[in-house]
Amino acid sequence: MKKKKKLTINREWCKGCGICVAFCPKGVLVLDKEGKACWAHPEKCKNCGLCELRCPDIAMELV
Repeated sequence: MKKKKKLTINREWCKGCGICVAFCPKGVLVLDKEGKACWAHPEKCKNCGLCELRCPDIAMELV
């Protein structure tokens, strides 16, 4: 069984474009009150990596 990865978001690099939110198939990510990406529902994450792949600011990383 694979160990589940954790998403890290560099809030300084995130410009709040919402691309990660749009591509997340499980609705794990949302934009918070500051307009930055937030891992709102980590229990739903399937570690597909689409957020990391699609982020134009390289602000996300699954570790």
